[in-house]
This record gives sequence, structure tokens and C-alpha cells, in this order.
Amino acid sequence: MPGKAQDSQTNPPSSADSWLNKLGPGLVTGAADDDPSGIATYSQAGAQFGFELLWSLLLTYPLMVAIQMISARIGRVSGHGLATNIRQHYPAWLLYSLVSLLVLANTINIAADLSAMADAVTLILGGSAHLYVVFFGVLSLLLQVFIPYKNYVRILKWLTLVLLAYVATAFMVKIPWSAVLTKTFLPHIQWKPDYITTVVAVFGTTISPYLFFWQASQEVEGMRVQPRVQALKKTLDQADKQLRRIKIDTVIGMAFSNLVAFFIVLTTAVTLHAHGITDIQTSAQAAAALRPIAGEFAFLLFTIGIVGTGLLAVPVLAGSAAYAVAGTFHWKNSLESKPMAAKAFYGIIAASMLFGMAIGLSPIDPIKALFWSAVMNGVISVPIMVVMMLMAARSDIMGSLVVGLRLKVLGWLCTGVMLVAVLAMLITMAS
Repeated sequence: MPGKAQDSQTNPPSSADSWLNKLGPGLVTGAADDDPSGIATYSQAGAQFGFELLWSLLLTYPLMVAIQMISARIGRVSGHGLATNIRQHYPAWLLYSLVSLLVLANTINIAADLSAMADAVTLILGGSAHLYVVFFGVLSLLLQVFIPYKNYVRILKWLTLVLLAYVATAFMVKIPWSAVLTKTFLPHIQWKPDYITTVVAVFGTTISPYLFFWQASQEVEGMRVQPRVQALKKTLDQADKQLRRIKIDTVIGMAFSNLVAFFIVLTTAVTLHAHGITDIQTSAQAAAALRPIAGEFAFLLFTIGIVGTGLLAVPVLAGSAAYAVAGTFHWKNSLESKPMAAKAFYGIIAASMLFGMAIGLSPIDPIKALFWSAVMNGVISVPIMVVMMLMAARSDIMGSLVVGLRLKVLGWLCTGVMLVAVLAMLITMAS
């Protein structure tokens, strides 16, 4: 077919298109990590300790890349999400325990994020925060239920651009870059309870269980929308290309995530901390405190970022819970499916959103709720990561594409660091 050959030579795919196609689950997962709850944690770190915790985001980067790449590889190589693989290869009590805690933590996190988005809009427009909680909850639910996956994921990709607001905000204030570089690469670690607690909070915010389930499931979703595509362990000829795509996607996605977190800490350090404002509990408080110091435009950018990241993160939280529960009970689970074809899956998404809205509308303190959500996330992340590392090395799950030595070392290192962080958190809570 000469005509077709000529067309392909005349209109080859541009390098920009090629790179954009390589970005998907990893980019969205990384961006969703900087949700309003995460913004509050990073703002507190910058406000309380200035530049002292910038090093932690440098350390978490390779660990995030490793563990998220492993979760993505499990999904793409085996053709199943994490919950389905755990159901097929591990005891039922382990699966039920982990998924139950994940769903509970995610629902509380949804509530905290919806409340943060509502508070942010109230700062700009005024009005009822409860009304905004309902609005954002219903909007997120409708988008997930009624927009097919291949279209919905494009929306999520574009929403990641909102995070650039935090990079822009940092450049609206004077930054002592020599001090920033010194504290980032030559940290002075303080062995004080509040310092250790904040380090643990940063690690717990950055490396979260719902991200593992989401990225693995999104790799499976990506296979479903491509005709005649199978799990990589059955199509080894596609392995090099797909694993390279996963690597590029995850490396860039986690770099984006940590860069944004770095600039949130940096912005709050150079503004709030420098002006003696050291107690920040929510992302909306950080935005309000920023207003008289950095100016109206910086305040607006920071506040709009809270809403945008919430619109990105809330569907990921609800979706990862739905993937986990549906995989547990062997229900059909795909955002590409019509609602009536996957009623149980969409029912879990709806239940998570509705319970999240109910908590956001209740007298329950969202800050305390978020604290316990972080505790649960930290506790369950370790056993989930242990199971992931074991799965990634099993030939009955991964075929001949078990993870290599370097990725295995980084994955176990990440697991060990999270274990130490959780133990430190529990010790601090008990003291």
C-alpha cells in the first residue's frame, strides 16, 4: 500500500506527541500525591522548620520512583491490579485487612480534601463551605462515572498543570538560593520529637498506599483500551518498549510530584517561617497566611492550586478504593465500562465519595480525621510494600520479567525507610 507508506513518512508522529504518549499513570499518580492534605503537610514543614526539611524530598524521590515503578510493572506484566494478585496468591485475611484499612483511610482523606477545597473557594468567593463540599464531591463523582477512561485520563493529565502554580508562587518572593542548596544537600538533622514527627509526616504523605493500587490498576486500564493487547508476561516481544515507557512515565511523574512538594516547602519557608508564622494546620490556612506576606496574586495561585489538586486527587482516592474492593471480590472493574456494566465498582466509588462528603459536612474535625488517616496509611503501607516486593520477585506472577537487582534493592530500601518512619511515628505518639 504505497499511499499509506507515503502518508506515514510524510506525517511521522512528532517528538512531543511521542513523549506525551509515554506519560500517563505515573504522571497522574505523582500529581495526585500533592493533594490538599499533602499541601497542608508540606506547608507545615516549611512554616515550622524553614529550609531544614528540604533534604527529605530529595531522599524520597528515588524511593518513590522505585516503589511506584514496581507497582506499575506488577499491573502491566501480570495483567491484574494489586488486589487481584493478592487475592490469587496470598491468604484472604491479609487481603481483607489491607483493603478495609485502605478504603477507610481513603474515605477520610477524601473528606479532608473536599473540606480543604471548600475552604479554599470560601477564601476567594465567600459563601458556604458545606455547599462547596457537596459541589466538588458530586462533580468528581459524575466525572468518574460518566466520562470514559480514555477521555477522563486526558482531563487528569491536564489537571496536573495546576501544580505549576506552586512553582510560580515561589518565584514571586526573594529566595536565598545558597541557603536553600546548603540545607538540601548538607542537612542538619535534629533529633527532636516535633522534627521527627514532621519528617515522618512528609514520608507518609509522599509514599501512600492508594498510589500503589491506582498506578497498577491504571496500567491494566491502559491495556483494556488497546485491542489485542495482553499482559507482558505473555507478550515478551513488547516488554522492552512497555517497561521503558513505564520507567520514563514514573521517573517524570515522581520528579514532578517531588519538585512541586519542594517548592511548597520552599515558599512557606521563605514567607511564613521567615515572618514567625509556624503553626499551619490546613492548606487553606497556608494560603490565607501567605496573602499579606507574598501578595494577592501569590495567594490566588496557591489557593487555585488547592482546588485543582483536589479535583485531581479525590478521583484517584475513590478510584483506588474501588479497584481494591472490586479486585478483592472479583468484580468487573474498569473506568472504561458503562455504569450499568460495572455497578459494584462504580457503587464503591459513589459510596467513598458520599461518605467523604458526609464526614466533610459533619462536626468531625477534618484535621484530626486526616491525622488518623495518615496513621492508617503509614501502618498499612509497610505490609503492602512487603507483599508488592514479594510479588515482583515471583515468576508465577511476573513470568520471566521479575524485577532486577537495582530495582529490588531500591524497593526494599523504600520499605525499610517506611518501616522506620512508622515505628518513629508510633513511638512519638506513645511518648
